[in-house]
Amino acid sequence: MSGEGLLVVIGGPTASGKTHVAATLAKHFGAEVISGDSRQFYRAMRIGTARPAEEELLGVKHHFLGHLELKETWSAGEFARQAEPVLQEILKQHGIAVLVGGSGLYLDALTNGLDPMPRVDHAVRERLQHRFQQQGLHDLLKELDRLDPAISGVIDRQNPHRVIRALEVCMASGRPYSAQRIGPRQREDLRIVRIALDLPREELYARIDARVDRMVADGLEEEARSLLPYRDLNALRTVGYREFFEHFDGKTGREEAIERIKQHTRNYAKRQLTWIRRDPAWQRLSPAAADALITTVHSALG
Repeated sequence: MSGEGLLVVIGGPTASGKTHVAATLAKHFGAEVISGDSRQFYRAMRIGTARPAEEELLGVKHHFLGHLELKETWSAGEFARQAEPVLQEILKQHGIAVLVGGSGLYLDALTNGLDPMPRVDHAVRERLQHRFQQQGLHDLLKELDRLDPAISGVIDRQNPHRVIRALEVCMASGRPYSAQRIGPRQREDLRIVRIALDLPREELYARIDARVDRMVADGLEEEARSLLPYRDLNALRTVGYREFFEHFDGKTGREEAIERIKQHTRNYAKRQLTWIRRDPAWQRLSPAAADALITTVHSALG
């Protein structure tokens, strides 16, 4: 590693305790936190994205939490462009910054830079969006399985925007999306340490189920109902809202909707773990091992 500043990246599956670990480390080292969780960017989606409450932030300044309106759309590239000057200012003031989130593509955009991809082909995108509206996401996923099984195995299969973008790249370039990804790179203008929170599967799944129950108790159903008029926006095509929208349509019962949220969240956690395992730079540590976490960062500081 090179560079003067240190960026500590906290990743891991949903419900693994990333918020608490990031805030704890930032407080210990006198740093600030950059959130790279694309779901938590949206102001109106507080409960369904488990956006942390003020007391969970431990008095540490956090950036990019609840700053977007539903109709705004940020790509990983836009996040990186907006987060870069914030990162530089934190490093200038404190010498260390913490980046946290479960959206692997967004973390990579800031730490590695983006792979060069074909520009948006509006004609191809319009055809795919029409196909999605007419035949549903399952049809697009079957096409992606055929054209690029490698990316199909790790992409968020519940997110139409990402599925359409991957298909668009395949069709516009005539090559698999996965073949055009250069892969993990390390920027050389700062030091980076990557920590992935590691939990036994049974414990992680129990955490996921308990968190969904808390979200429902906190008013997830009411929040989803209030956002029903905006259901077609990309921001709301996500776990926690989509299942309740189907319930409101009369397609599922309330308890079935809640169970589906739990199952889909577990599926999402599996994909997050797959993303992390592709890069050996991640150090896997227990969220409960506070001393080990602090020691790891101290070692990186030199």
